[in-house]
Amino acid sequence: MAILSKEEAKKIIDKVLSFSKADEMSVNLGGGRTGNIRYARNSVSTSGESNNLSLGITAVFGKRSGTATINEFDDASLEKTVRRAEEIARLAPENPEYVPALGPQQYVDTKAYVESTAKIDPAYRAQAAFDSIDLCNKKNLTAAGYLEDSAGFSAIGNSKGLFGYNPATSVDFSITVRTADGTGSGYAIRDVNDVSKLSTKSATDVAVQKALASTSAKALEPGKYTVILEPAASVDLLQNMMRSIDARNADEGRSFLSKKGGGTRLGEKLYDERVTIYSDPTNADIPGSPYSGDGRPQEKIVWVDKGVVKNMTYSRFWAEKKGVKAVPSPSGFIMEGGTQSLADLIKSTEKGILVTRFWYIRFVDPQTLLYTGLTRDGTFYIENGQIKFPVKNFRFNESPVIMLNNLEAMGRPVRVSGNMVPPLKIRDFTFTSLSDAV
Repeated sequence: MAILSKEEAKKIIDKVLSFSKADEMSVNLGGGRTGNIRYARNSVSTSGESNNLSLGITAVFGKRSGTATINEFDDASLEKTVRRAEEIARLAPENPEYVPALGPQQYVDTKAYVESTAKIDPAYRAQAAFDSIDLCNKKNLTAAGYLEDSAGFSAIGNSKGLFGYNPATSVDFSITVRTADGTGSGYAIRDVNDVSKLSTKSATDVAVQKALASTSAKALEPGKYTVILEPAASVDLLQNMMRSIDARNADEGRSFLSKKGGGTRLGEKLYDERVTIYSDPTNADIPGSPYSGDGRPQEKIVWVDKGVVKNMTYSRFWAEKKGVKAVPSPSGFIMEGGTQSLADLIKSTEKGILVTRFWYIRFVDPQTLLYTGLTRDGTFYIENGQIKFPVKNFRFNESPVIMLNNLEAMGRPVRVSGNMVPPLKIRDFTFTSLSDAV
């Protein structure tokens, strides 16, 4: 069984630590069951399920460290792996930025494990695929989709008395629907911890409507447009921004949070005053891990408050150097929004573009967070509060920092890619060229 209880996990970790001859030793133990089903051209192509347990052991002598991994758990194998980690550590060069391991920590209960999700079986996956495929078959459309579910745990421990345990479940589903002539395409994505909140049929219905509506797309001139970004579009840019809030990069002048001449923009108003972004591992909609990879507790942190940068992430080394608290990166973020629906945002738009999603996003300039990418799977022209016709896809060049300064309105946040993101109405969004892809 790949999902160990808290007691079973601690027993293995304690056994590993009992073999240690190193100055310090840390252990990472994880495992679980993962299942999936994939289909294309309205037929299932692959399906499967795997169970796995793995153990990583890191030994430390002074500032030298070495890691060895194993998936066998008898005493002889565990001790052999401990000796291997210690051997590697003795041969390794010193790490000038090594920070000693943490002692015991207090972790919150994130409630990321849902029993009904853990009980997903092949019959459920087959029905989920059928509900999606059948809808497309009846409308002479072609579906390609993927569903993956997992139920597992992680556990950490070290020779200084730290121990943490976290069980979690998840389900991810994506669907692309094409018209028979290949000129129309629609897309939808869903992710949940609780499978009772997932309907592959309703998600597919959204993709079906977009596919049917996106045929015979017209070309518009590239330029600056008011856009309505569905959460599946804006989340990629926002995630990239949230991954770039490291304090060291800012202090060393390599970040959008770096200030010309030195220093950082911490405490500055960088966005529209309606922008508030925070993370909270106990949030019921996106429960996260109670600890980061190095064992630091995750807690509720406000990153942006009414447009003002309030916090940045700090490694333990950099925090010690700067004399501040070490703040780990969030596992997911929540952007506060408004009360309007996506339809309400469309109705309030005189002229604009509705974007379903972006893809093939790449950095242009890390210091300004300028990105380029393409729209895809449903891009539409809006006039006088109504969707008038589909348009050919665009290439964009835009920064989420500029985007969140050109904010006109926000809708209700929804879960997407492990985050809570509202649909956004943005003015002067820059499209630079056209794309023939659907």
